[in-house]
Amino acid sequence: MNRTILVVFAAIIVPFTLFSTEPSAFGAGNLNNPKPYGLTSTEEVILENKKNLQNVVVKSNNQANKVDSIRDRIDGLQEVIEGLVVKSHENKINIQKLSQKSNQELESSNEYEKRLSEVSEKNTKTVEELKLAVAEMSSILNTIKTSYVTKQEFNAMVEDVNRFKSLVAKELKNPSKETKSTFSGMNNAEIYNKAKTLYDNKQYTNAIEYYSYLIDQNYKSATSHYMIGEMNYYRKNYAQAVAYFKKSATLHSEASYMPTLMLHAAVSMEKTGDKLNAQSFYNAIISKYPNSEYAQSAKKNLSSMN
Repeated sequence: MNRTILVVFAAIIVPFTLFSTEPSAFGAGNLNNPKPYGLTSTEEVILENKKNLQNVVVKSNNQANKVDSIRDRIDGLQEVIEGLVVKSHENKINIQKLSQKSNQELESSNEYEKRLSEVSEKNTKTVEELKLAVAEMSSILNTIKTSYVTKQEFNAMVEDVNRFKSLVAKELKNPSKETKSTFSGMNNAEIYNKAKTLYDNKQYTNAIEYYSYLIDQNYKSATSHYMIGEMNYYRKNYAQAVAYFKKSATLHSEASYMPTLMLHAAVSMEKTGDKLNAQSFYNAIISKYPNSEYAQSAKKNLSSMN
């Protein structure tokens, strides 16, 4: 009996404990996920840089392997050519020896012609083998010229990546002149009130700009993340909503808006296909706020999922 109670208690408490102490329970913002969702703008930039660098590394490794393979083939061809040169030299010596022998040293002129013919055949074979080796060498060189990135091209690609990283870092570090002019002459409290007015009037684009500025200023950051999450939720940008809800919960897990945040986070998870975490959050809402409208909504959503 006691064991059953403990299991039920754990099933109810653990999701909420994860929620309040470990925001990764949201399942969003995980850059190691094969299909990450709910990324902030900074996380999206990091993911894009990560993909670009991985592509460069993969392409470089593939080219290195192919170059090693070609190098082995070239070494093999070099050995063949060296062997053919030796054979050709030996045949030349044999011809010279034959020409120096008198007719008396040969049994007959027929024997001389026969041996001369054999030497000629060997020379012909040697020449053909040399031609094949040279043709293959030319093919390899053409492949190198047409299929592989030159050192200059590779350096240009690296410069492009570095330029992109520098541009992103500059954009993240320095707010634009337009942003500065928008909020010039206003203190953070005034900006916060203006943001709330814009939100109440459903002017979400402008409201998000104001709340984002407050986040950069580290002013009421938890609430600002929550409000941006709400606007993304109402716009049905569920993955983005989860990302902002997650950050808000990290900053202030006991905020007054937490029941709404939990419910909307659960709905957003369900909409993005993260049903396991959605169920955990619905159960946590029912446990934490059993007699509230949030619990009723959670029960209804759980029922529709089953």
